[in-house]
Amino acid sequence: MKFFRFAVRTALAAVVVMQLNCSSGGWISLFDGKTLAGWRAVEHPDSWQVKDGALVCNGERSHLFYVGDVNGGAFKNFEFVADVMTKPGSNSGIYFHTKVQEQGWPSQGYECQVLNSNPAVAPGEYIERKMTGSIYGVRNVWKTPVTDDEWFHYHIKVRGRTIQTFINDELMAEYTESDDPILIELMQGRRLASGTFALQGHDPGSTVYYKNIRVKPLPDDLPTPGAPLADAAFDAKLISLAQNNFPLMDLHVHLKGGLTMDRALAHARSYGFTYGFAVNCGLNMGFETDEALQEFIAMYEQPPQTYFAMQAEGREWLDLFATETVAAFDYVFTDAMTWTNSSGKRMRLWMKEETEVGDPQDFMDQLLSAIEQILAEPIDIYANPTYLPDEIAPLYDELWTPERMDRVITALLEHGVALEINNRYKIPSQSFIQRAKEAGVKFTFGTNNSGPDDLSTLDYCIAMVEACGLQPTDMWRPAERE
Repeated sequence: MKFFRFAVRTALAAVVVMQLNCSSGGWISLFDGKTLAGWRAVEHPDSWQVKDGALVCNGERSHLFYVGDVNGGAFKNFEFVADVMTKPGSNSGIYFHTKVQEQGWPSQGYECQVLNSNPAVAPGEYIERKMTGSIYGVRNVWKTPVTDDEWFHYHIKVRGRTIQTFINDELMAEYTESDDPILIELMQGRRLASGTFALQGHDPGSTVYYKNIRVKPLPDDLPTPGAPLADAAFDAKLISLAQNNFPLMDLHVHLKGGLTMDRALAHARSYGFTYGFAVNCGLNMGFETDEALQEFIAMYEQPPQTYFAMQAEGREWLDLFATETVAAFDYVFTDAMTWTNSSGKRMRLWMKEETEVGDPQDFMDQLLSAIEQILAEPIDIYANPTYLPDEIAPLYDELWTPERMDRVITALLEHGVALEINNRYKIPSQSFIQRAKEAGVKFTFGTNNSGPDDLSTLDYCIAMVEACGLQPTDMWRPAERE
């Protein structure tokens, strides 16, 4: 139901936008719908053809450069639009600020990604995770916002040093260049200057259609609307991970404490994160009945570039919510912060007045037993892992022995549950993560924010990627819905 509402809304938006583009002043067509006039294909020109009013790329790698007369063939500030359709497993891209290059991937300018699904590959082979709407390798979109076999509207804006991409009128990615030498060296040819456009034909079996290709040149002296990240060294880490296909997804974000969707998405775009927004579901923790949760789901408007998560609270959640209700979410996660001890006391470990620790070793034995039972629940991610109450938190390294780590790791592997690296609590420890990685556990990142002021930069998560040598293949991701 949610997908149907979004599909109808975005289809109408695309029609409206196309109508505006046809009638508003300043828009200039770059494609006549009949020929390749004004365009030049290189390397494998026969990969391009015109069919039913659309440019079609299908064949060996090739790039189609705009070489026409509009604006002298060079564009600095502009708006670019095209209607695009992909076939399953097809990959393409839109370059700007580039120049004609006879072979290879264009070395100058930026690419805006076109990729809605990947072809089937053998285990261990490369899978591209930079999806449609990405400013490729700089600020990626890690969840496709649209589907194959349907036309969608691609809109690119460049003003000053800021790049923005829109899909069906939804802002997807945003990046403002910095003059810091670290980033200049890292980006090399990916620098804003001036240049032409190019469309990418990726490889045989990849079929993508383009039509209604238009540009609106803008004045060269426009101010830059955005600002680069203040910490250039950290930005360089983000870009390095983005270039290396490392999925920067924060799958544990809450819209609470006054945090709005718009503010959260703006924060995500600043760093190139894809968010999973989680709803607290459980006894005394948010939604407590199936009916109330179903009503919320029916009203929830999910941005297409985000995930929708259920945070299952307490052990009662299995009895509170129907299987069909749970299935409406993209994934489910829980933690071991709410459980009942051997004395029958239901504890919420982050609340001192509700927690009984007693002997720390006995507490840990009970906690480990609870975790093993929790990981057998029908969940995808174990969140807030290795959390300890404040009373014994200083004893973390002493209490989380290798033997106890291994019990959790064994249960994670047995039930196919991913382990969250939690940025708020800075857990698990490096030694735990390293041990889990070596055993083959998959990981996710999570903020677990309490409001708008503690949305994280995933600094701890990224530090653990570096310290433990985590690779893109070590990360878990939600399955794409049909």
